[in-house]
Amino acid sequence: MAILHSVLLTLIFCLAPALVLWLCRRVKWLDWVGPIIVLYGLGILIGNFWWDFEQMPIIQDITTSATIPLAIPMMLFACRFTLNEASLQLRVCISGFLSVFLAVIIGYLFFGKHISEGAEIGGIMSGMYTGGMLNAAALQSIFKVDEQAYVIMCSYDIIISFLYLVFLVSVGYKLFRKLYGQTSDASLSVEERQDLERHIAEQKRNPYEGLWTKDGMRELAKIVGVTILVVVLSAACTLPFPDEWFMVIFILVLSTLGVVCSFFKPVRNLTRSFDIGMYLIYIFSIAMASMADFSKLDLSDGMNQIAFLCVAVFGSMLLHALFCRLMRVDSDSMVASSVAFVNSPPFVPMMVVAMKNKRVLLVGLGAGIVGYALGNHFGVLMASLLNLL
Repeated sequence: MAILHSVLLTLIFCLAPALVLWLCRRVKWLDWVGPIIVLYGLGILIGNFWWDFEQMPIIQDITTSATIPLAIPMMLFACRFTLNEASLQLRVCISGFLSVFLAVIIGYLFFGKHISEGAEIGGIMSGMYTGGMLNAAALQSIFKVDEQAYVIMCSYDIIISFLYLVFLVSVGYKLFRKLYGQTSDASLSVEERQDLERHIAEQKRNPYEGLWTKDGMRELAKIVGVTILVVVLSAACTLPFPDEWFMVIFILVLSTLGVVCSFFKPVRNLTRSFDIGMYLIYIFSIAMASMADFSKLDLSDGMNQIAFLCVAVFGSMLLHALFCRLMRVDSDSMVASSVAFVNSPPFVPMMVVAMKNKRVLLVGLGAGIVGYALGNHFGVLMASLLNLL
């Protein structure tokens, strides 16, 4: 019976994301909610209502430990680093990282110190609000934060980040234009609107279509082969260091090599690498959420976590607005890059459509790509700093 449960749980972890993605493409409100939230919900249900068995923690641990090292390079292979508007891109990235740096420190001093593993949670938040869920998952692997605390933090983040995005899309960008003293006469031409709609539609398409064809399998084999090579090289780089430093060195080298590989055309042309890596993040999400035991929920810890997250999200937004103003960055570029940092690049086109300013699309996407590349390094440095405070 235990073997049957183990096989069934493994199949659920691996196949549930495919089912959720299929449903999200067909059910409008599920698409609006997003697959990550749905998978977290499923994972929490599994963790709290599944019939417990001896091998369950082993399967959960293997799944979460294996998916992230494979997902990091795969997703970074697809990054595109360009020199277009390099000065503007540099300014929004400096402002974004500095804003998160200050907001997380302030939030930690007031609230983070009062939660368990607060410095490590702050490090994860630093990577998450400059990169995304990929960085948060990688940093959780580095810090080995309590699984329940991590899942609860992510659950709170989903709500707070959603409220932040609703604010910006509805009235926020208009408010920042007024504060910046800017009026926008930008309007999308028919061609520009169609271009943006194609961009959004492309994100909503089934990215795994054709994967099981001959060409798709050939590309998959190349992606897996390059990824394994990067993983092996990253593991080899940890050999001179003590065992307790293994995960830190491993993840940081993995991230660095993933970025380096993205500059090579044969790797950059592996168009499915990001989506395959994202599927591994979906598997990680449901497996990690299944580790949460809500019967042990600490409400006092939860209130401090919510406050910590609110300061990090909304505090970094206000600081980003201030620094961008001082650096002579226009309000729309500030808003687009802030969405990329806090919500991740896939949400940038939605923001661009709301602002009717296609020009800032590349600025926002570029900021998110830099966040993907540097978020893990930044999160490790932040956790080390917070531990000293």
